[in-house]
Amino acid sequence: MTAGTGIRPAAGVAAGAEELRELAAGHAAAADGSGALAPEVVGAVRSHGFARHFVPAAWGGAEGTFGELTGAVLTIARGCPATAWIASLTAHSARLAAHLPQEGQRELWGGGPDTVVAAGLPPAGRAVPADGGWRLSGSWGYVSGVEHADWVLLCAMAPAAGGPAAGAPAGGPPAMRFFAVRRQACTVHPTWDSIGMRATGSHTVVVEDVLVPEHLSFDRMEVLSGRNAHSAGAVHNVPLPAAAGLAFAAPAAGAAAGALDAFAATLTGRRRTQTAETKLVRASGRIDAARLLIERNAATADGGVFTRELLAHSERNAATAAELLTEAVDLLVHGAGTGGLAPAQPLQRFWRDVTVAASHVALQYDTSARGSYATALLGPAQG
Repeated sequence: MTAGTGIRPAAGVAAGAEELRELAAGHAAAADGSGALAPEVVGAVRSHGFARHFVPAAWGGAEGTFGELTGAVLTIARGCPATAWIASLTAHSARLAAHLPQEGQRELWGGGPDTVVAAGLPPAGRAVPADGGWRLSGSWGYVSGVEHADWVLLCAMAPAAGGPAAGAPAGGPPAMRFFAVRRQACTVHPTWDSIGMRATGSHTVVVEDVLVPEHLSFDRMEVLSGRNAHSAGAVHNVPLPAAAGLAFAAPAAGAAAGALDAFAATLTGRRRTQTAETKLVRASGRIDAARLLIERNAATADGGVFTRELLAHSERNAATAAELLTEAVDLLVHGAGTGGLAPAQPLQRFWRDVTVAASHVALQYDTSARGSYATALLGPAQG
């Protein structure tokens, strides 16, 4: 570890994934009960390189690949899905922050690449131009890991002073921008109380009339299009549709694999019936198929070629993976019987975590995959 910081030298997130899985698994039941990750687990997510994984190399970051991150998240989720969720979103949020102008990047990472960024992606706030920047107000729900973050990246509507929205034609809708705000400038309301992924701390962030300098803001369209004006790194020029589903599908897939492990461990003696074996096989096939779709998406994101068809495939793959994973864990809980669903049994926790993870808006057919993939396959709708 680096002297005085507790941070390991950059070795890649894959190197310590199994170690982090074991640590997180030991705290998983308690975290589910309390609704919060143990401090040592939170620290390990940072020290094992997830905060720096997508940070530009110019600031000491790993500027790593989607493939390595996805593999590490899959591993960790077999032990604690909530830890894997936080590890995944910590990395992906920093990738978005790499769209900041150089002065903004310096403010986040000038002291080191292990700054933890949380993100509120929906445009739930409003910003108005001010001298040297913007004044930001709003309320953002479901900001995972915000209690452990150093900075929060928030999306808001941003009309231009005395005219149309910045970057939008006259009479058009407001533009949307991201704003980086120090965690201390935010109020966090503890609103997250779900049946699954309980320890992710996906609480509500409120900002009231906070001045955000211009260098801590960028146009949301850069993220959507994958055109980064301030970093030439390949990983920083990936369109959001190629990457968004990965952040949420990978923890769900690892969690489903954990459910399979837990179910298999119960199949001893008279409990190993043909019916139980059939459910095991059917579930494992769905989990493997989902993992392959997720790994294909990671390869696409790392590949650097982003046609409309490939992006549509990525959105479809993420939604299909989520569907397969929920089917898989449903098979397992139905095969486990009453005893397998006792509070002390890990299977029911994995089942709850997969169910909640798969409900994320980025993994729904109707909100992403249906329109893009149907258009790619059939062409634009007529009339």
